[in-house]
Amino acid sequence: MMSSGFSVFRAGVALVLMCSFYKSTEDSLPELTPQQYFSTLQPGKASLVYFCQVGSLSNSVFLEELKEAVKPLQDYGISVAKVTCVEEEASRYCGEEEGLMKAYLFRGNILLREFPTDILFDVNAIIAHVLFALLFNEVKYITTLEDLHSIENSLKGKSNMIFSYVEAIGTPEHRAVMEAAFVYGTSYQFALTTEIALLENIGSESIEHAHLYFFHCKLVLDLTEHCRRTLMEQPLTTLNIHVFVKTMNAPLLMEVAEDPQQVSTVHLQLGLPLVFIISQRATQEADRRTAEWVAWHLLGKAGVLLLLRDSMDVNIPQHANVAFRRAEKDVPVEFLVLNDVELIISHVKNNMHIEEIQEDEGEDMEGPDLAVEDDEVAGTVYRDRKKPLPLELSVELTEETFNTTVMTSDSIVLFYATWHAVSMAFLQSYIDVAIKLKGRSTILLTRINCADWSDICTKQNVTAFPVVKLYKEGESPVSYAGMLATKDLLKFIQLNKISCPVNIASIQEAEKYLRGELYKDLPSSASVSVLGLFSPAMASAKELFREAGKQLRGSVITGIYSEDDVWILSNKYATTLPALLLARPKEGRIESVPLDTTLVQDMAQILANALLEAFPEITVENLPTYLRFQRPLLLLFSGGSINPQYRNTILALVRQKQLDSFTPCWLNLKNTPVGRGILKAYFGRLPPLPQLLLVNLHSGGQVYAFPSSQSVTEQSLVLWLKHLQAGLENPITVLSAQEWKPPLPAFDFLNMMDAPTSQAPTKKVLECQKEAEVQESAELQPGDRSTARREPVEMLRIKRWNTANWPKDTQEPFHHDKEL
Repeated sequence: MMSSGFSVFRAGVALVLMCSFYKSTEDSLPELTPQQYFSTLQPGKASLVYFCQVGSLSNSVFLEELKEAVKPLQDYGISVAKVTCVEEEASRYCGEEEGLMKAYLFRGNILLREFPTDILFDVNAIIAHVLFALLFNEVKYITTLEDLHSIENSLKGKSNMIFSYVEAIGTPEHRAVMEAAFVYGTSYQFALTTEIALLENIGSESIEHAHLYFFHCKLVLDLTEHCRRTLMEQPLTTLNIHVFVKTMNAPLLMEVAEDPQQVSTVHLQLGLPLVFIISQRATQEADRRTAEWVAWHLLGKAGVLLLLRDSMDVNIPQHANVAFRRAEKDVPVEFLVLNDVELIISHVKNNMHIEEIQEDEGEDMEGPDLAVEDDEVAGTVYRDRKKPLPLELSVELTEETFNTTVMTSDSIVLFYATWHAVSMAFLQSYIDVAIKLKGRSTILLTRINCADWSDICTKQNVTAFPVVKLYKEGESPVSYAGMLATKDLLKFIQLNKISCPVNIASIQEAEKYLRGELYKDLPSSASVSVLGLFSPAMASAKELFREAGKQLRGSVITGIYSEDDVWILSNKYATTLPALLLARPKEGRIESVPLDTTLVQDMAQILANALLEAFPEITVENLPTYLRFQRPLLLLFSGGSINPQYRNTILALVRQKQLDSFTPCWLNLKNTPVGRGILKAYFGRLPPLPQLLLVNLHSGGQVYAFPSSQSVTEQSLVLWLKHLQAGLENPITVLSAQEWKPPLPAFDFLNMMDAPTSQAPTKKVLECQKEAEVQESAELQPGDRSTARREPVEMLRIKRWNTANWPKDTQEPFHHDKEL
């Protein structure tokens, strides 16, 4: 059915698998035969196709526009093809000349829509029409005021609406609205009209161009009230709509007590100014009401904050009651005396500096940080939201079943929230793990939705999502700290089947353990095994080792040998007791590390550091591990596998302790293609490979290149490093000293959600009239447990807080690491 539209389509939106027939360039229009095209169709996957006769030159203009639409549609998971019909072809799409004047939209082998080519007059029209057909449920087309009121009434107290007027279907503005609906269609109801009379009926003064309104229906609990509307005053482009929706997500009013020059909100990131209503304790409530009124009138144009004069050390002019901060960097805050709220509104509008955003994909441009990272994850989750997951392979826990389950069985628990995009993306990997372990594991895989059961998650100290914890009877829970991927989580679970440290009973068993023979049945066993050697009298040292081993459960196998003949292993591997033996069975190497600490954390750190390679290959996954040493990187860029000469030279200097002040490592550009961009940033071009650099990330930002005219030998490398330390070499570039902060703040969602409204932190976020949403839970009947336990309105409000403020305690400097 057409009405199923994109709801079903997005379950499997992906490129139709025609890769073998594609031309060499990614943006070219694939040319297939009917047999080739129909043989590649897969259920749930969308494609736009145009049929033409062999040698036909008709519709050449349309084909040029269709070619331009290939790449944009591919970005939405929709493939495009041109099918050339042969004379003997009996397909209905090839038979009649009239049929050759249409383009066809398929989902799998089901025809969704036929488009006359004359309405697909350019690339904007093609994309707009295709997305409009697929987003049938997300975007309601309306023609009367009654239709608009009907949708509005159905959303009151539940959700918000984005209503747009465009002059015609297929215009650039229509495309922009459809692209926005693709991203935000699950968060808001979209409505669209081309009826100018409808625009006049809702009171629009200017109707010469496209309009977009945000209807705040979620706040309305009285069905007789109209939803408050906010008009987007910028032109309808994809980027402008994105900025506008971000500001609608931001809190209406924030209360701060710090220097206005240091405050950071999503508005500044979006290029919008901030207005501070200066208040004091005696007039705080009246000032808050004034600030709320101003905030509603400036919604989408500026951020509004209530600034408490009494609780800060900043010198504010005595008579100033308003502060104005422009979005441009390094512009000082203005302190003003404006005794009329209309003066505040007009001052903001007259002093707004909003650059016109040109959406030209062919030009590189720098704009405000729009925090699109979250949108990319959310977009992926949205496209896959109807993809069936065998959730029955994991047990869903509730408040009633959580404690019983984790106390009576070894359990893995995924703490997640259904509104959190990363949680839902990781849920796919979690279920993949359940599929792989089905029937082969004694550990029970479970999950709990913190959007429903916030109390349980808070008690388990879960304040961010997603979190995975392992519960075993009689032991403290173990948190998973690895990558959010199937392979890494599977390894964590399998390694936790072994209760570490393992007690080794004999010399023979110890040798088997070091050769990796005891646990070779584990397909994802660690590449390193650790064996602690202790004499029977070293009770305290053994206990330290056991505690440290428990902290590393799931990442490494640890064993302990403490029999009377332990001296045999000590002599064999030339170490004194107590000591660690690090075995790398795949490499056939066993190393010894002395233990001389009396603290568990130090012991755990020694174990963790011992697992690291002396000359590792840097990847996206392990880079943070090596950056934490805060040492310059001696980094070798290679176009493939590393040359043995370089490896032997570096490892020889490591053994001689000549490189203790550095972190030697290498990067394979085939495995980590981002390395090419790094080299171009350092050199301004891609230099010949291999290339040895010293990158001083943490102090100074200098990047030095080993002379290409010299061979890398132990002697030449040591001499070069001494020249660097003596300041005799010039860097090829110097990285910026700018601090690199996360694009968005990290919030303790659950504490924010459950905190009593009476609390007044130094920087709290108020949603003013949005607080009306909370009344919904207060009005629930006490006996309605199923409703009371679900707090979607509150949770969504908390979600909006995530993009609002940047608390100072989350702003840890990252310096040059992002540039690397």
